[in-house]
Parts: sequence; structure tokens; C-alpha cells
Amino acid sequence: MAETEQVHDNSSNEEEESLEPETSRSHRRFKASNMAFVEMVEMVDILKRTDYDGKHGPYLNPNVRKAKIMTKVVKSLQKNFGVRRSKDQLRKWWSDLKLREHDQYRRIRRVLQKSK
Repeated sequence: MAETEQVHDNSSNEEEESLEPETSRSHRRFKASNMAFVEMVEMVDILKRTDYDGKHGPYLNPNVRKAKIMTKVVKSLQKNFGVRRSKDQLRKWWSDLKLREHDQYRRIRRVLQKSK
């Protein structure tokens, strides 16, 4: 009986040492790293082609539509560049590009126009 108590005590000590909370799969956090220019070009290309901002018509359930488009961007970036980005990170970068990074956004648009 004393041996089982010792084993139990040891396992509780190990649990106390690891203080990192386990996150569920849906709440994973991806390390925020700088986005490469080619990744931004890919993201902008998809978002412009699919009319992410909804400029070309009223859409039913615009938030659901935007979530699906952003999922497509996440999958494309992972497939083409091997990087995992969360939808929230990509939404923030898209917003920053449009509102704050005007020069960068213009460069990306020029690259996309030349590629067509």
C-alpha cells in the first residue's frame, strides 16, 4: 500500500512542475512571425479575387462568407509556403495593409497586375 502511495505522490509532483495549461485544438495559438512578401501577395490575390470586402454586391451572411474565404487563405498559405497562420492574424494583417501600409499595399497590387 505504501508503494502505491509513493507512486501517486510522485505523479502529483510531476503535474505541479508542468504549469503550462493545455490548450484545446480549436484554441491553438500560432507564433506570430513576420509575413514574407510573397505570402502577402498570395493573401491579397485571394482576398481580392473573392471580393472579401464585399464591394461587388450584397451578400447573405457576410460573416460566414468571410470566414470561408479566410479558411481558403489559411489553407493556401500552408500548402504553398508551409506556414501556419491563424485567421485572426490574417485578418489583422489585411486590415493593417489597407489602413496603415499604403506603400506596401500598392507594391502588392502592382505585382498582381503584372502577373496577369
